[in-house]
Amino acid sequence: MPTQPLLAASVAVSSEHVARTAFLTVKDAAEYLGLSPHTLYVWRHRRQGPPSFRMGSRGRVMYRREALDAWVREQEQADSRSNPALSPLAVAPQHRSERISDA
Repeated sequence: MPTQPLLAASVAVSSEHVARTAFLTVKDAAEYLGLSPHTLYVWRHRRQGPPSFRMGSRGRVMYRREALDAWVREQEQADSRSNPALSPLAVAPQHRSERISDA
């Protein structure tokens, strides 16, 4: 059966569609980020994750592709493994001050 090539072709078309559009649905944004749509819904509910908004009379949740790219860059900069300035190994060790006992 030729179902495999059709499936691969539909995924390729879907990926091309996601790459060309400025506004992405939850499903497309999840595919773009390599996450599940459920994760994006949970993050939106918790007010975490990339910025989103409602569009149209039906109030569909949408994401701007540029906002997703900016959010990913922010995540990279906030991670100490990607940003040497945040590495705890780059900071001089702190020493405790000695307590003076009044006893």
